[in-house]
Amino acid sequence: MSSLSESGLPIEPVYGPSALSGWDPAAKLGEPGAFPFTRGVYPTMYTGKPWTMRQYAGFGTAAESNRRYHQLIDAGTMGLSVAFDLPTQMGYDSDEAIAAGEVGKVGVAIDSVEDMRVLFDGIPLGEVSTSMTINAPGAVLLLMYQLIGEEQGVPSDRLTGTIQNDILKEYIARGTYIFPPKPSLRLVSNVFQYCHREVPKWNTISISGYHMAEAGATPAQEIAFTLANGIEYVRAALASGLDVDDFAPRLSFFFVARTTLLEEIAKFRAARRIWARVMRDEFGAKNPKSQMLRFHTQTAGVQLTAQQPEVNLVRVALQGLGAVLGGTQSLHTNSFDEAIALPTEKAARLALRTQQVIAYESDVTKTVDPFAGSYAIEAMTDEVETAALELMARVEDYGGAVAGIEAGFQKQEIERSAYQITQEIDSGKRTVVGVNKYTIDVEEPYEPLRVNPAIEAQQAERLAKLRAERDNAAVTKALDAMKRAAATDTENVLYPMREALAARATGGEVSHALREVWGTYVPADAF
Repeated sequence: MSSLSESGLPIEPVYGPSALSGWDPAAKLGEPGAFPFTRGVYPTMYTGKPWTMRQYAGFGTAAESNRRYHQLIDAGTMGLSVAFDLPTQMGYDSDEAIAAGEVGKVGVAIDSVEDMRVLFDGIPLGEVSTSMTINAPGAVLLLMYQLIGEEQGVPSDRLTGTIQNDILKEYIARGTYIFPPKPSLRLVSNVFQYCHREVPKWNTISISGYHMAEAGATPAQEIAFTLANGIEYVRAALASGLDVDDFAPRLSFFFVARTTLLEEIAKFRAARRIWARVMRDEFGAKNPKSQMLRFHTQTAGVQLTAQQPEVNLVRVALQGLGAVLGGTQSLHTNSFDEAIALPTEKAARLALRTQQVIAYESDVTKTVDPFAGSYAIEAMTDEVETAALELMARVEDYGGAVAGIEAGFQKQEIERSAYQITQEIDSGKRTVVGVNKYTIDVEEPYEPLRVNPAIEAQQAERLAKLRAERDNAAVTKALDAMKRAAATDTENVLYPMREALAARATGGEVSHALREVWGTYVPADAF
């Protein structure tokens, strides 16, 4: 008797040759590093070197986060991943009324180039790859980073890293949008153009399924809606006059890794195969790098539990292993205490050690694509691919990702899945260890990391000092130039935006200036 996967697809108790009847290995698999990239985007994968080990971190002030980054680098992390607080993510400064109570809470507060300088103090930007989880104001933070790199003497063509810059998933699942979809897509395309000319090694977008999965999307929904968003970005870039092979090699993706190991491996393989064919067959990409789906993975935050939090160490190890077996290019492993509060230094170190054990103590890095040819994995890959393609076709029936978003299609599908998961947990049909089964009567006390509420006043003082010392006339002039560029359909707003930030305009001031021109987005179901 078969059971059902997270995507509602059958998992058979035994797989054999009949599961792959009529299966064409050449078309489905190919070789590692070759179209359709089912087996991985590089020929040698981890046999040459492991994935990039990132740890997502950021809290409180820039100085506090800088200390954590140095600790992570000393512990062996290969790349930094910056978490920003909600005001920064929403384009507000720390001293605005709307930011009260949120400064530094879920990430670091970055109001200006001055904060960015402190954040990366003592960290050589020409040697470290930095990922920044920022979307609506992604261009702002990228330009701040570039300016700090220049201060360090690092040419922009040596800067490596990623900004998430994926606004479409914000309308679907996360909510940290600022502007309506059309100008938001224009801003994304402007980033593509700017980086192609100025910061050529930078990954201009990390098209994210992670947040949709955290909101309740199944694996099939996660890759379907993410790839549909990717198609929308490619179309927007082409409409702006870019050639597909000018920007597509710098596209990257971001997925979750759940504890359902087999389906997650199948999901990653299916996603690579679908994207390769879309880029080659629909968009005519000639460069193999334009056809590759390169992705970062984060273990599933939504599956962490505040009950018996040490059990999360086991969950994260299993999820991290699934990401590696699925062929990820970089990985963040969650800390076991994140369901309670921001991770402590010890918990963050243990999360990194989890990756290091997988990389250096197991044998999964000794061979490329260990599951290739597995009856179960190959059958599940085909089934996830079929389910995802059906969902992508439904998005196209609406007219593409933006039209689907405006109609509420993706959001409704994800909410339906989330509701079903909640029902299964509440009924006991789905086991969550320590929550609805294998519980204990008394939890052991745990002392979480706490953010000092005084940082809100500290950031306000820094902003007051900045505004008193800078040339405010130069700031106003630069912001006005940016607004004039935003009011056109053709000018790239990043160039005047860079001038404004170099003059010490704040992130909030830049975002407010663009709000004046583009307006703000209000979802249809908000009324």
